[in-house]
Amino acid sequence: MIEFTVLGKPFGKERPRPNRTGHGVYTPQKTKRYEYLVAQSARLVFKPLESYIRVSIRAFFAIAKSDSKKKKQAKLANQIRPAMTPDADNIAKAVLDGLNGVVYADDKQIVELKVIKAYAEEPRVDVTIEEI
Repeated sequence: MIEFTVLGKPFGKERPRPNRTGHGVYTPQKTKRYEYLVAQSARLVFKPLESYIRVSIRAFFAIAKSDSKKKKQAKLANQIRPAMTPDADNIAKAVLDGLNGVVYADDKQIVELKVIKAYAEEPRVDVTIEEI
């Protein structure tokens, strides 16, 4: 099992953008930087995996400083969830694309995927990867 944390606000994969010339598309720089951050975080603890893979992603969003104590407690207890952007699927795409070629040869090896969005004191993304 591989576990690591990407510190900072969860980031969703942005859509590819057309080139100014109208020929082809490119991946936005913010997306490339986040995927690089994910890869660097994984490189610290990774062992390349070769079989089927289960991935669990827990994206934690910061609680607003202006929230009341009651609302803050409700968010920490998962009574209030972050139903906001980025979407869970875009968070998964950004994380998984950053791990492609680092922790596994190809993301087609992923046969189970779970993404959870929640609140925490500090924003971060916790990733757990298991061979199954």
